[in-house]
Amino acid sequence: MRPTSGITLGGRYQLQGRIAIGGMGEVWRARDDVLGRIVAIKILKEEYAGDPSFLERFRAEARHTALLNHNGIANVFDYGEAEGSAYLVMELVPGEPLSAILERERVLSPDRTLNIIAQTARALAVAHGQGLVHRDVKPGNLLITPDHRVKVTDFGIARLADQVPLTQTGQVMGTAQYLAPEQATGQQATGSSDIYSLGVIGYECLTGHRPFSGESQIAIALAQVNDAPPPLPDHLPAPVRALLMSMLAKDPRNRPANAIKLAEAAEAIRRGDIRAAQAAVPGMLLHDDSTEAITAPVRRQTAPTAVVGGAAVAGAAAGAAASRGTPATSALPVVGEEGPRARPSSTEDAYHPLYAPVDDDEQPEEPERRRQRKRSPLTWPLVALVLLLLFVVIGVWLSNAGLFSPSPLPSQGPSSAAPSISSASPTPSTTATSRSAAQSPSSPPAVPPVQEPATVNIIPSAYLGKPYTQVKAQLEALGMIVALNPVQSQTGTGQVTDVSPSGAIVVGSTLYVTYQAAMPPTQTPSPTQTTPARPSSAGASGGALPSVSTAPSS
Repeated sequence: MRPTSGITLGGRYQLQGRIAIGGMGEVWRARDDVLGRIVAIKILKEEYAGDPSFLERFRAEARHTALLNHNGIANVFDYGEAEGSAYLVMELVPGEPLSAILERERVLSPDRTLNIIAQTARALAVAHGQGLVHRDVKPGNLLITPDHRVKVTDFGIARLADQVPLTQTGQVMGTAQYLAPEQATGQQATGSSDIYSLGVIGYECLTGHRPFSGESQIAIALAQVNDAPPPLPDHLPAPVRALLMSMLAKDPRNRPANAIKLAEAAEAIRRGDIRAAQAAVPGMLLHDDSTEAITAPVRRQTAPTAVVGGAAVAGAAAGAAASRGTPATSALPVVGEEGPRARPSSTEDAYHPLYAPVDDDEQPEEPERRRQRKRSPLTWPLVALVLLLLFVVIGVWLSNAGLFSPSPLPSQGPSSAAPSISSASPTPSTTATSRSAAQSPSSPPAVPPVQEPATVNIIPSAYLGKPYTQVKAQLEALGMIVALNPVQSQTGTGQVTDVSPSGAIVVGSTLYVTYQAAMPPTQTPSPTQTTPARPSSAGASGGALPSVSTAPSS
């Protein structure tokens, strides 16, 4: 049956217009008269309708896609056969295929390319999780909606992992420009093969051309097996180049472990988290400083036959082409794998942390830029901080040992300057330390640990009204230096009227005790006598105390 506008399939799908023509069939826009919605119908081409293998492959596409439920995969609604032709009813996705966008815009930005790779990888991960390999990932099978969402379509040659292949043994179907090396040599396609094809798409989006070209489909397939992809332009970000080159590794073991890890790496690069991207795809580390491909010999089956675009190439011819002298380098070692690692194949690889270092007499000098990158900007501030702490510790030790202290002030009365803490007589422990230091000058004692000074909570109300001799004895018992401040009064009871300073006072500090002193017998209090002022905080810290002035009696 040749589809035309106006005919109805299955009694409900009325064709309205052709959208595109693919390798196996034509895609038409149609209206579902039962549900009243617009759908896309893929109709098997007339020349393939009589071929049982193509008909079975068309049925398999309906079964495969029906297994998948993801917003990144075009849904399949129905399947039917009419007048010898099979048709597939699918979701009509608004937008256009990526191939049309590339034909119009030629080159896409790195961020837009990574977005397409991440979305496609997450959709493929759903298929791979069901054991389904797409095997024909290409721009024409990626639909881009107006809001930049990706829809994967056309699982026409997809294959379940446990399914008997529809093609002959040793053959593969696919598009040569996006074909993985293992597919080109007749090996079984895996999820890693879809990742390679997606890497070719990313390369094309960033450069405007595919990495491999040739005069025929066979020549392109052989280039996929034997040739390294040309380096990506230097103006592209290094992480983007590293991710793309890891996807294009010849050996599947060197590619991202799965589609989920690939999506995580692409999304991490988009948000600037390069470490997370490298953790998801360790193969990026091999391309950190160079976009040279890591090629490795691909294991080939005995005499495989690659079917590309309807043409077949014998495995013997492919092997002969592969022996033209293309060098192969070592495969990517597994992170955390025990045992000896592979020897790096180039000077750039010699600096990679996954490899064991080469011999000292063979290892080249590390570039200066690597040393600068490893040096932390906090190195010098940390060194200065350590030296400062060392000086403080030494100064405290010298002060406690009595080797460094200011000269004591002369003894003064209560109305003069208060003695400083250093003027107090040294404690027995300080004297013993000084004597030990004098006896063995060649072996200085160990620096004692820095301790917080002991303090005593002084509450003046606890001492008011008591004899000053008793208060003086109590305060000295607490380790304080007591300075008496007598204030003459008529009573002269000797009771304490004030203690300053108050609060938490460091042991060894000077406290000023004010008490009532008897007036001399020959003097009487004068009306102009000045009431002594309380010592200020400056007196507590070694400043001058206010003097007591008494006017002479007339």
